[in-house]
Amino acid sequence: MPQVVLVHPQIPPNTGNIARTCAATGTPLHLVGPLGFETSDRYLKRAGLDYWPYVDVHFHDDLAAFREFHRQGGGRQLGFSARGSENYIEFEFQPNDWLLFGSETTGLSPELLDECDRTLYIPMTHPKVRSLNLSVSAALGLFEALRQLGQLH
Repeated sequence: MPQVVLVHPQIPPNTGNIARTCAATGTPLHLVGPLGFETSDRYLKRAGLDYWPYVDVHFHDDLAAFREFHRQGGGRQLGFSARGSENYIEFEFQPNDWLLFGSETTGLSPELLDECDRTLYIPMTHPKVRSLNLSVSAALGLFEALRQLGQLH
């Protein structure tokens, strides 16, 4: 099962929406701090509605803690970025992939993108639109991975 990783998310409703998507698909969600909000934030809770008990959420204090957790579990780290080198639709996902998404304001750092096994982008046709909303991007990436892996029923 692919896993979704949010690195330094800043906007509570985005994280809540992604948590809801993860709950609906049974996908583990990893939140890598520092976070731009408290996990008790009412907007976070509201966006996730009453689905939080169904989210397999893991909190990592920082990138070092996440790196250690990932190292123990294995699998490819796939960095989603407007600067990615491969179209996510044309990419072949594997069951043990980790889908990494950066903060709404800065995305994944160049250093973290360099650590990723592969970097993916979501194509956009309008040149003035630099990125999609984080919760939309995470849903697109996750559902394409699940579709390819035959995990959507």
